[in-house]
Amino acid sequence: MAEQTVSPMMQQYFEIKKQHPNEIVFYRVGDFYEMFYDDALTASRELELTLTGKNCGKEERAPMCGVPFHSYETYVARLIAKGYKVAICEQMEDPALAKGLVKRDIIRVVTPGTVIESSMLDEDKNNYLCSIYCKRRRGRWKAGVCFADISTGEARATELEAEKLGPAIITELCRFMPSEILICPGILDFKDVTAYIKQHTSALVELREDACYQDALVEATMAGQFGAGWRKAMGYEADCLVPYAVAALLNYLQETQKHGLERIKSVENYADAQYMRLSPVTRANLELTETMRGREKRGTLLWVLDKTETSMGKRLLRAWIEQPLVDADAINARLSAVQALYTANIARADLKEALSHVYDMERLTTRILYGSATPREVKALGDTCARLPQIREQAAACGAPLLEQLAQQIDPLQDLQERIENTLVDDPPATLKDGGAICSGYNSEVDELRDIMHGGKGYLASLESKLREETGIPKLKIGFNKVFGYYIEVSRSYTDSVPDTFTRKQTLTNGERYITPELKELENKILGANERLLALEHQLFAELLSDISAQIVRLQRTALAVAQLDVLAGFAEAALQNNYVMPEVDGSDRMEIKEGRHPVIEQMLKGSLFVPNDTLLDEGENRMLLITGPNMAGKSTYMRQNALIALMAQIGSFVPAASAHIGVVDAIFTRVGASDDLAAGQSTFMVEMTEVAEILRHASKDSLVILDEIGRGTSTFDGMSIARAVVEYICDNIGCKTLFATHYHELTGMEQDIYGVKNYNIAVKKRGEDITFLRRIVAGPADDSYGIEVAKLAGLPASVTKRAHAVLRQLEASAPDHNKPIQLDFETVEAYNNPPVPSEVVEKLHNVDIETLTPLEALNFLYELKNTLDKE
Repeated sequence: MAEQTVSPMMQQYFEIKKQHPNEIVFYRVGDFYEMFYDDALTASRELELTLTGKNCGKEERAPMCGVPFHSYETYVARLIAKGYKVAICEQMEDPALAKGLVKRDIIRVVTPGTVIESSMLDEDKNNYLCSIYCKRRRGRWKAGVCFADISTGEARATELEAEKLGPAIITELCRFMPSEILICPGILDFKDVTAYIKQHTSALVELREDACYQDALVEATMAGQFGAGWRKAMGYEADCLVPYAVAALLNYLQETQKHGLERIKSVENYADAQYMRLSPVTRANLELTETMRGREKRGTLLWVLDKTETSMGKRLLRAWIEQPLVDADAINARLSAVQALYTANIARADLKEALSHVYDMERLTTRILYGSATPREVKALGDTCARLPQIREQAAACGAPLLEQLAQQIDPLQDLQERIENTLVDDPPATLKDGGAICSGYNSEVDELRDIMHGGKGYLASLESKLREETGIPKLKIGFNKVFGYYIEVSRSYTDSVPDTFTRKQTLTNGERYITPELKELENKILGANERLLALEHQLFAELLSDISAQIVRLQRTALAVAQLDVLAGFAEAALQNNYVMPEVDGSDRMEIKEGRHPVIEQMLKGSLFVPNDTLLDEGENRMLLITGPNMAGKSTYMRQNALIALMAQIGSFVPAASAHIGVVDAIFTRVGASDDLAAGQSTFMVEMTEVAEILRHASKDSLVILDEIGRGTSTFDGMSIARAVVEYICDNIGCKTLFATHYHELTGMEQDIYGVKNYNIAVKKRGEDITFLRRIVAGPADDSYGIEVAKLAGLPASVTKRAHAVLRQLEASAPDHNKPIQLDFETVEAYNNPPVPSEVVEKLHNVDIETLTPLEALNFLYELKNTLDKE
């Protein structure tokens, strides 16, 4: 479309759109954001908006749709959720004062990872933007990974170096679950990473060009953000890849947000070894933050432990659950703090009451920094500051070293509180559009302008009364509209009584409207005061936001301390409500739990009795518990509860047990349940074996491994062979604590054959053909599989289960040595699975020269071998 044929406004639109071809441009026109052409077609479809047209200087009308300015966040949120980016094009000057075309420009590009609006964010979940940079160094792949939550200012980074880098990157993505990922071209070589992102996340992926990672650009970006000595101050070696990931993230924010980068004051460098390793499979199986089926919070560990009062605390609790500690001293510091809060009932109650009045300091600060905070939100920050002295006092009163440390980190922020209280009215408006936010006595000019306005309205009432009396027109009234300003309205029946000093401005159906010199003078005085007052309030409010933004470091440090106190107090409250005990955590290899319970299931079964069980695991003679028993008896629940108890202890929470001694585990691995991965073309058995392979490759002697029914996806002999081989490998080569549930009763003989294996079973009470699950784990192997009884409990027709019993009795009676317990001869199994090859076949294979065979000769040779085997 030739530019000279379009209207000036559309010409301006095309110039802006050319710079943002991949975003939907929200183009501000008055009280609406308008979209045109392809953007309009997309938005009308995705947002179900009415599509209209606009004359823009061509015969063909431009497709157009729009959304109200005051409610645009709702529409942007829906587009972001569908994977689009939105460029906000704002009017950069007051249309009433503009000469010619109003200046417009993009003030921000909203993407999934850069959202700061509270209406578009989950209050209990961080919204991470991720940046990954990988490169081969000295023959090995390394990666720098950075995660930043723009809404809170949190930024964390680590460098990964592993034999298999893909799984290490996936583990970090699973730990933080970013909503947007910036990748370098090199990451495309890691098919497992790209497949994981595509299949298991809803993250928007942005491929950054190699030019974004040039050394000079990285150096300039990091120095500009963190100062000239950034590398030494942040502890980055010369060949570290983390700065490349951080710089790419910062440059992306500069491109999209235009300003506000000062919110990221520092980057916390963490090491993978600081936290317990939890694979994506383990996180899903243990249902830490969302259930496997409904992806809900209810029914998860997060749901059970969330007794927090603040949004900041909710987000931190989720982060702690996702990242359990492996340092016993750090864990015990948290546990001691929880113990102090647990015993100090009054102080804890007062602390939680004060916390319940705390607003989201982290995200409020970000909105203030970006200049998008409302007067009401700033007042909320002031109200929060008023609670800080009480929070600090109650935390310090409880006595634990960590609580005292956190109390010291809380800045009372009294100066900010006073600044806000002195500036804003007690109940400020939701927006600054119509003014009314600045309190009386703060600024003399504001007070003076308000007196003029209020006095002006009094003058209007007096003038109206005076004119009625002078003209004898009883229904004369003074009104106002934006077109004519103030006017005198007289009904048609009294127009003859209108004096000559009135100048007619507008004729109505039922009357006439007039102005007078006196009214016009009053109008100028009032309207001038109103416009000046609005402008002055905006200026004073902007100054307030600037003053608060200057204290961002104090606010950020205080917010983090308050969030930690909230989580610790929540742990104490959960322990009190759910009858938890303080675990003993150390660096030993021992996990001993007395009367342990499943933290989630016991809450789901409120009113029903949950049967507790003991557990003893170490890296010696109790390194593997081989658990047998029927389905539905509670094997999976028992194994999961031990994993959850270990995880709860290592995040600093009390645990559901009578007592617990937890030697720190560096990782939890699970292989529970069976499911096909049809999208990847994998059967149940392939998925199972892939997960087992990952466990055997990555588990260490300090890990906790949970294996449920290994080998059931294939034939009986194959399955038993694999199961035994896995047990032998774990015991002999890894030596970690393992819970292994199986239906293969033949495997129970391994207790005598393999050091460290102990048999346990889930007790069952049997009366005739009826069984009762006692849910109690006891030493020794199960005496039966109870498969038919379980089928009966599941609702199989009585005729079917009766027939099954008859068939079973026939099979047992016809089996040789049917009165003896079955013990599998593994030498027989090996011979069965690996039959000897006839010597004649071997000899022929040795003698043949494959390279000289023609295709026809090769086919004949194969036919000859087949005949030889058949004769055998």
